[in-house]
This record gives sequence, C-alpha cells and structure tokens, in this order.
Amino acid sequence: MPEKPFDPSTASLDEIRALFRELPGPDLEAGTQAAARDAQLTKPRGALGRLEELAAWLATWQGRHPPRLQHPRTAVFAGNHGVAALGVSAYPAEVTAQMVQNFVAGGAAVNQLCRDLRFRPPGLRAGARAADRRFHPGSGDGGRGLRPRHGLRHDGGRAEPRRPLPRRDGHRQHRPRLRRCACALFGGEAEDWVGRGTGVAGKALETKIRVVREGVARHRGAGDPLDLLAALGGLELAAIAGAVMAARLARTPVVLDGFACTAAAAVLWKIDPKSLEHCIVGHRSVEPGHSRLLEAIGKEPLFDFGMRLGEGSGATLALGVLRAAVECHAGMATFADAGVSGPA
Repeated sequence: MPEKPFDPSTASLDEIRALFRELPGPDLEAGTQAAARDAQLTKPRGALGRLEELAAWLATWQGRHPPRLQHPRTAVFAGNHGVAALGVSAYPAEVTAQMVQNFVAGGAAVNQLCRDLRFRPPGLRAGARAADRRFHPGSGDGGRGLRPRHGLRHDGGRAEPRRPLPRRDGHRQHRPRLRRCACALFGGEAEDWVGRGTGVAGKALETKIRVVREGVARHRGAGDPLDLLAALGGLELAAIAGAVMAARLARTPVVLDGFACTAAAAVLWKIDPKSLEHCIVGHRSVEPGHSRLLEAIGKEPLFDFGMRLGEGSGATLALGVLRAAVECHAGMATFADAGVSGPA
C-alpha cells in the first residue's frame, strides 16, 4: 500500500516531529555558482558586503542560479488569545478584528510598503482570511493552563514553491504568549523577555510580567518545544511555525519579521538549529526580548530602524534589500564583459 500523504490539516504533533527528518538541505551547487559569479563582477571582492551573502543564500535555498525575486509575498498572521482578558495590553481585544479589516481594505502600513515596493498585497493567515473576511477568535488562556484548541493543527502555512515568504505574528495587542514561549524555550526570568509592547507601563506592565512568569511555571517540564508551543502559544504562533516548516519543505526562503515571528520560528530551532537555515530576520525590534532571542538562535537582522509595529512591516522592507542583492548579482557586468581589468 502506498504511504498516506502528509496532510497538515490533520497532522498530529508526532507526525510533525517526524518531518524534521525530511527537511531538505541547501543546494550547494547553486551556492558555488553564485560565489563563482560574484568573484567575476566589476567590484572588489566583498565590496557589497551582506548583499553578496544574501544573493548566495537565496540561490542556495531556491536551488537555482541566478536567484530570482519575482513574486514575493508578505503573510500577516492574526489571532486573539484568551490572555487578553488578564489586562496585559493597552488595546482591547476587538482591535484585532478591526485591524484585519484594515489590512483587507488596504489601510495598514504594510499595505503601503507592499504597494511602494510593487509587491503583492499582504495575505492573511490563521485567524483572519482575506477571502471571506471572517475572524477566528483564537485560543485559550495559556497563563491559566488551558491549551489552545488546535495546537499545531491549523489551516495556514503551505508555501508557494520558490517564492520568498516573510512571516510574522498577529497584530499588536496580546503578546505575552510569545514572551512565555521564548522564556520557556530559552530560560531566564520573565523580566528578561517582557517589554512595554503596545505601551503598557506601571501596574499593567507588572501584570504582564506576572502572567508570563505564571504561565511558564505552570508548564515547566511540559515536554518538547512543540508541546510548549501548544500550551503557551496561540493559533497565529502555531501557524507561523507551521508555515516556516512548510516553506522549508518547499525549498522556499523565508524572511522573518520581528519578535513574535522570531519566537514562533525559534520553536523549530530549539528542535533542530538547522531548521531555520532557510530563514533570515528582516529587522531588530525595539522589544528587548527580540535581541536576546536573536542572540540565542544566532541570527543577525538586516537592519535596526527602531521599529515595533509588527504586521510584517520589517520583513517587507527587508524584501527590498533582498531584491537589491538579486539585481546586483544578476545584473552587474563581469570584468570580461565590461572590458575592465580584474584584480592583479
């Protein structure tokens, strides 16, 4: 009997764990071709710095040379979480659904970035779907020990082959869940991971720290990173983790956004550090926990503009940098083509 194909909509955590043995590696031949061409371009070797590295990385994970950036997509993951009822945010829970409608209508910052860079409008995943404009209320209160209803069983995340997909978390209000995940995965105190986020201060910030501390304590020793994600994360974090893994299986490079997106992807890194080799991080959030997390997983963001908006804004800007890397690599003349003397 033929083996039953993998169905992400009904997969158990054990089936997802088994996928780590099937993750494809880099295409070293494409990377070698990129390095050979770079050495012949009309510039001193290394003069374009990280742009050269990005071109080679993209070729390696697209599995082709020269690399291309033809149909980039920004995917926005949105979802509410039961922890919102604990007073951890400056915004009410209904702002999530309202912002989803703003994305659909084209009024969010990320819509303007996509339009300016001539990328497709952002796609909505997990709790929010642009097609029918419905909004899923989200998952339980991990701080009180209730597990999200679906864990990693979600409907978002099958990547389009060979198309770079930046990934991020839902909108701006209920983020203690990502701090809980980061703290549970990498240790430290709740205060090390919790920032002001949407602008909370005073008693609200103290509550936020307490919720993270109690949630981590309740689920300490709960199991492997996937178990912790199911216990402490939300649907949107689970969808991001699944999307990043699906992109790897499809050999699709990924640009991660800020703190929330990186925290979701770090669940995969904790299982296998090589699982995020097809990912780069677009920017460094001003949230202090993001810098701590980036250091833990060994990722250097492309830029630090002091941003903390979310909604894929940093990853979308980073796609512009990736496009510049691709254009320089593929479009520049070689020394031979231009009749320019090469290095002695």
